[in-house]
Amino acid sequence: MAAQQLSRVSSQLPSRAISLWDSEYGCAPFLNQTASVAVDKLMRLRSNLCLWGAPGVYEGRGRPRLHGDKFKLNAPTTWSSPAQQVEIDDPELGQLRVRVWHNYHFRLSPSHSMSVVLVERLTTDGCTTTSKPMWLAFAGLKMPPPDRVWRLYLRRFAIDHWYRFAKNRLHWTVPRLSTPVQCDRWSDLMPIVTWQLWLTRQLVAQRPLPWQKAQTKLTPGRVAQSFGSILAVLGTPAQPPKLRGKSPGWQAGT
Repeated sequence: MAAQQLSRVSSQLPSRAISLWDSEYGCAPFLNQTASVAVDKLMRLRSNLCLWGAPGVYEGRGRPRLHGDKFKLNAPTTWSSPAQQVEIDDPELGQLRVRVWHNYHFRLSPSHSMSVVLVERLTTDGCTTTSKPMWLAFAGLKMPPPDRVWRLYLRRFAIDHWYRFAKNRLHWTVPRLSTPVQCDRWSDLMPIVTWQLWLTRQLVAQRPLPWQKAQTKLTPGRVAQSFGSILAVLGTPAQPPKLRGKSPGWQAGT
């Protein structure tokens, strides 16, 4: 299904794009099904995968080899010398080390080579921290520079978190609407509501619940929690609701 969607989207793009995929798509079947799609792919890899290098020059006897040296992600002894290595001082993540290896492939997709990227956080003395490293694979025409390619993948986290926020806090999937037109209209409201929360993040007063900690930068959920104060100031063009239940009747003496 993802390969079909990627193929339909790529036909409508004005230029070649780069797509981001989580570790469930970092596998040979997905790479084989999307090989003909004119889109670069940046996929996250599970740390227990095993990749294979180029087979080398054919020696002239027997069947040509499909695989070269083994490259096991969680076994540093199987790693070759990286083709590129840079260290970055990021203002938010601290010291980072990015290493790149080229011309590796999955066992079931030997004709589709990839570039493997390892991103590690370092301590002040240059040693790796206890945080889990991030493995990425790039399949496409030209990989971005090592100091930029890993930043592209971080954009996927914001998209995934927004989908979860829209479903849980904005009740995207709660209504049982009757027609596809109503469903599309309700879906169109989700980014509009999100923009409203973003624009009012510095206007609302923080009102945490008794079990919540105070935040210096309010999340969209905290802004939505305090959005009632904005609505009270703005008011509403709607008529006040009519009383429900028993009518109050005439006032005394009327």
